Amino acid sequence: MDVTLLGFVAVLGSASLLAFAAGRLRSDEVPTLGAWALADRRYGAVAVWLLLGGTIYTAYTFAAVPGLVYGAGAIGFFALPYTIVVYPLAFWMLPKLWSVSAEHGFITVADYVRGRWGSHQLALAIALTGLLATMPYVALQLLGIRAVLEVGGIYPAGAGGDAILALVFGVLAVATFRSGLRAPALIAVVKGALVISVAVGVSVAALHRLGGPGGVFDLGRLDAPATPVAFAASLDPSLHAAYATLALGSAMALLVYPHVLTAAFSASSARALRRCVIAMPLWTAVLAVFGLLGLAARSAGIEAPLGNGEAALPMFVADLLPALLTGLVFGALAVGALVPAAVMSVAAGTLFARNIYSEYLHPEATPRTQTRVARVTSLVVKVGALVFVFGLRGQDAINLQLLGGVWILQTFPAVALGLCTRRLHRGGVLAGWATGMIVGTYLVAEGGFSAVVDVSVGAAETQVYAAVIALIANLAVAVALTPVLDRLGVSRGVDATASNGSRTTTRFDLGPQGRTA
Repeated sequence: MDVTLLGFVAVLGSASLLAFAAGRLRSDEVPTLGAWALADRRYGAVAVWLLLGGTIYTAYTFAAVPGLVYGAGAIGFFALPYTIVVYPLAFWMLPKLWSVSAEHGFITVADYVRGRWGSHQLALAIALTGLLATMPYVALQLLGIRAVLEVGGIYPAGAGGDAILALVFGVLAVATFRSGLRAPALIAVVKGALVISVAVGVSVAALHRLGGPGGVFDLGRLDAPATPVAFAASLDPSLHAAYATLALGSAMALLVYPHVLTAAFSASSARALRRCVIAMPLWTAVLAVFGLLGLAARSAGIEAPLGNGEAALPMFVADLLPALLTGLVFGALAVGALVPAAVMSVAAGTLFARNIYSEYLHPEATPRTQTRVARVTSLVVKVGALVFVFGLRGQDAINLQLLGGVWILQTFPAVALGLCTRRLHRGGVLAGWATGMIVGTYLVAEGGFSAVVDVSVGAAETQVYAAVIALIANLAVAVALTPVLDRLGVSRGVDATASNGSRTTTRFDLGPQGRTA
């Protein structure tokens, strides 16, 4: 067996065994939806830190950020301020959202939206948006695994390579089907240790190869490789607005992705979640190291394929390390894709079972039935991602994921503003969501699936993240329609999250005794 392949299989096999170890329940026993999707909200600060970090910082991120830095330079580091800005917001938002959801028995973000705004239509919009934004994200994890396998020579052309990728994902699918969130939670422990080890080990080897930090930042070396776009070691002033809005918009969007909220809802308490968020910038520090490895790969003269900067880091690793260590690193990157893919499929399955199937297709569904539907849906999501990757170009998944980021940001007012104000009308929020979806989709499609669009401010022109423009339109419509709907006497609905003393207005209970609403 090839030495690189041996290292890869060793790491992936160990992670797979841990995933199966999560199945403490008998195979014929069906847990409640809360137990399957949120692990009964039992995880402490350390466990949530590993799970949330493993979910947010995907394998594709660890390849895409150094790839963008390798290809374009300073603009690629926008992910760092974005993952710094997000945590003060998360410190306020996530524990508060957790407290409301735990008190009222909400399992998904759409549950919360329905309870807070008293609108089934708005909850359905949030659920559908979450599903649409999540599907291409799962496919991106597969693309990340495939990129690593191809660089390592482990992904043969044709059906053989597809079979290997399907096998890797099949192991995850079975483990997640049985154990729900517990499977990726255990794999997240391995991912955390592996990713940090890779960041330290590859950095030490890179510094040794290049003769220290001076070799990494040598402008003569950085200008050498041919890349798809112009490389800039410093940020052009004309890109300041794009850089800032990308960071801010991405930060707000991240906190309303279903997989991020699913990981956050698994915390045992709001205090545990706050402690976790305080430590989350440590993951950003690791991402910064990976970004610098993109510069190191460029300085080392790595020639990534035109238009495929994501391959720069795996190619650099293969050139830098012995075969066995290369296999271990590739295995670590593959494990890095398994955690977010599993959590995303759990989140998507729960959204469908709880907020579409139980709401509209089978209102009398028992908790046992809901859990079974969620399990099957999580499998369908993974199979769909495989079919997508095998049948379409990788760029299609990237384009759809870009659209998904624009779409998911349009749910921010319904989720985040609902925690701090009760002034907006639910009809205005729904109309704002629809406006944001239309505007954002149009801007991205019209711009050739570019994240940023040109905006004229007086005589000057600048570039802005399309999702932020769509969000501004979203909020403008929501604010403008609120007084109009109030004057027309349109009902605001019942806020089920409002408490009267120690009693709540409404409770959604998914425990073993049944469900009430």
